[in-house]
Amino acid sequence: MIIKSQFQTKDNEKGLYLVSTPIGNLKDITFRAIETFKKSDYILCEDTRVSKNLLDKYEVKSRLISNHKFNEKRNIIKIINLLKSGKIISLISDAGTPSISDPGSILINECIKENIKIFPIPGPSAVVTAVSISGFSEKFFFYGFFPEKKNLLINELKKLDKLNCTLVFFVSAKKVNKIIPELKNFFSERKIVFCREISKMYEEFIRKNIKDLEPFTEQLKGELTIVISEKKDDKFVSHTLSESDKNNIKKMIDILSIKEIVNLISQNNNLSKKDIYNYCLLLKNEK
Repeated sequence: MIIKSQFQTKDNEKGLYLVSTPIGNLKDITFRAIETFKKSDYILCEDTRVSKNLLDKYEVKSRLISNHKFNEKRNIIKIINLLKSGKIISLISDAGTPSISDPGSILINECIKENIKIFPIPGPSAVVTAVSISGFSEKFFFYGFFPEKKNLLINELKKLDKLNCTLVFFVSAKKVNKIIPELKNFFSERKIVFCREISKMYEEFIRKNIKDLEPFTEQLKGELTIVISEKKDDKFVSHTLSESDKNNIKKMIDILSIKEIVNLISQNNNLSKKDIYNYCLLLKNEK
């Protein structure tokens, strides 16, 4: 049986094709992605060894070029010249959509500069997959990987704490325990889902209240997709107070008077005294 497309596509045009690949299960490849691979003169791969598993499964014989964050700048002139000569080139990452927290943006911008056509071939995305099963708000902000340095991480989390939407991050399994204390400091009133091995045999979604988080005792592998819920809607508390501010107030509420807390917090953070006072009252009433 021949399946005829209902829409005309540009799949035979020369240019650069950004092809999404499975994030785990190799069956998640699309028919269009396979067709694009087979017509490509070259396929740019983040890791040719990883990509070869997928391409061999679907009998793709196109030539592979290693293209990762350490050599993508050196590759630019060669790849642009190939594209200008009329070659069809596909760009893929190890998993998911190219250029999303993966190499690709340098080449894409060079193609835009040189008026070389770029065609997206949509498919799997760890970000959208994780948000879809989270149960959190559909309005989300994707950050990518956390900064390595602690001071940069804290500065970024301060900014993100002000966003009242779902937050999505990538993190190496080896580094996840290092960020848990900071997540508790800034997002203690929110919920979290750790997504690991998405679409694979050992797929797991770990759901927690952030205030109850503890370091993982087992050694996790690979990369995790983390989804943090939107802010808790509390009509009695102003959202100008960050989670960090609230945590500091909680620590002082049994030690200092409300007046002392208001003066101390407002002086250090330039916040509304009324907001701080109302939050102190709320904590007192809960006791």
